[in-house]
Amino acid sequence: MTNYMSHSDKGTVEYNSSLWCDAASCEGVRYQIARVSVGRRIQLARLIREIGRKLEFLEASSEVREKLEAMVLSQEIDRVYLEWGLEAIEGLSIDGETATPLSLIELGPAELSAEILARIKSECGLNEEERKN
Repeated sequence: MTNYMSHSDKGTVEYNSSLWCDAASCEGVRYQIARVSVGRRIQLARLIREIGRKLEFLEASSEVREKLEAMVLSQEIDRVYLEWGLEAIEGLSIDGETATPLSLIELGPAELSAEILARIKSECGLNEEERKN
């Protein structure tokens, strides 16, 4: 993992809009995630706003069918976070093909996806209650 900002020889500050992380769950794999900016935070909020509203409504229900639907919506929100925040992945092959962010989401190891999701949410500065959604 690299620093977010560094000083160059000219005295200007260099900001990295993404960062690389070594995967704890898959040795030799590393992934690049987006850092949060004002614009990206707004974009993410727009992407999950409507799903979040439906999820909140369904979670308040006592019906099994609606609880199951809430679980599906929660997974959809997690997918939005991954699609929004995962920019690249290195050191992983899935079914003989070099992994991409999309192939990791679709076919990759769940524990690696969960690790990356947690890191993206952490970078977003979400507290524990917000991370549940």
